[in-house]
Amino acid sequence: MKTTASLLAALLTLPVHAQTAKPLATTDRISFEPTYEQIASGKWTGKRLADGQPDVEGHWSNTVANHNNWTDPQGGIPGDPAPPRKPLGPRAERAPSRVTDPADGQVPFQPWAKAAQEDFLKNFHNPTQPQYIEPLARCAPAGVPKSFIWHGYEIRQYPGYVVFLFNSGTRIIHLDGKPHLPANIKLWNADSRGRWEGNTLVVDVTNNNSKALFGRTGEFASENVHITERYIFSPDGKRYNYVATFDDPTVYTRPWSATIPAKRRTAKDAVDGWHYEVAENKSGNQTVIERDERICTENNIGFARVAVKR
Repeated sequence: MKTTASLLAALLTLPVHAQTAKPLATTDRISFEPTYEQIASGKWTGKRLADGQPDVEGHWSNTVANHNNWTDPQGGIPGDPAPPRKPLGPRAERAPSRVTDPADGQVPFQPWAKAAQEDFLKNFHNPTQPQYIEPLARCAPAGVPKSFIWHGYEIRQYPGYVVFLFNSGTRIIHLDGKPHLPANIKLWNADSRGRWEGNTLVVDVTNNNSKALFGRTGEFASENVHITERYIFSPDGKRYNYVATFDDPTVYTRPWSATIPAKRRTAKDAVDGWHYEVAENKSGNQTVIERDERICTENNIGFARVAVKR
């Protein structure tokens, strides 16, 4: 049986997926979408891998917005001293809140937790104390669930595993029935145990150190959070919805759910340095699409940059 260490070694040695495609465009950033469609759980009718898993390998990114604002994804960061020049327009014309339950689109914080979130947001643009600096700005992993709204990412699959290659780290989902890690071990990307139910990857997430925030608006969970994720893939394999339920009685007044829609990116999409952040290389006559690995060490340079020569 493969260990996590052997799987990581495989990631370094196995070739990435090759594609025969026309040269990639390098022009405009892929536009965010103001809406998304619900995808129902059901039978998987698409291609399967040799071990029986639905084949969902490839490059993906969310379709709504980045991590600026959790509950108003296209609304920018509240209090931004340098807001975008383009007017936002009415709230109803922007993407809905990622919070899909409760219906008001707000995280059901306990009063103390809501005050902590608002305190972070109030000080975000002028962080005079360390707790007001977003961890991702210090090159920390984006964590769960923010990794899904921070740049694009790649999904790879191996017998017994699904692996996410994020801009800010790697997340391994075990499908082999192993128990969770001991409760005293906490991880930035948590500990994930999953199973396939038709077109849906169901993942039980524990052992989260909860140091990563959900976005620049400061929403958060504690180390006690239990997350149930459902990755619901469309029949054509071109999209999926990430639907997660967060249960943390120490922070929230009730369990709540969030939805993050995602779309597969291919060689037909523009390489825009965000959604589809890849490089085009050659292996013989084949075009090979590879993700860049960002070199980021705390305090070296500002976030969202790679290492540079001095």
